Amino acid sequence: MLGIWPIIIILFFFGPLILGLIFMGPQKSIKLKHTSGVVKNGYVGYCWTYFFFGFFVPIFRGEIGIGVLHFIFSLITFGLFQLIMPFLYNKQFMVRNLTKDWVLNDSEERNKLAQIKIGIAS
Repeated sequence: MLGIWPIIIILFFFGPLILGLIFMGPQKSIKLKHTSGVVKNGYVGYCWTYFFFGFFVPIFRGEIGIGVLHFIFSLITFGLFQLIMPFLYNKQFMVRNLTKDWVLNDSEERNKLAQIKIGIAS
């Protein structure tokens, strides 16, 4: 039988993941299209990739400056930033892209989901 401490440790590390999936839903891919015609994926929901890979996610998505900034914040907060950011990162990523000439370019249902999750008017 497990003692109380292993359960507390497991809940501490995986509690944010469980709460994020319950309250924000799983991460879903939404196609974005730039006015130049370039297409890429955006995401809505809880950013489980950020939960596991941290500041590398913005770097892999092409936001090197944001990734470096997140790394600095993670150092300053002794990693607490890494537990909070999965709740915020996908929305921030989408807002940054939608304000830089990218538009939602997926099915009507997925576009509507993205608009609701991001909080933009249709």
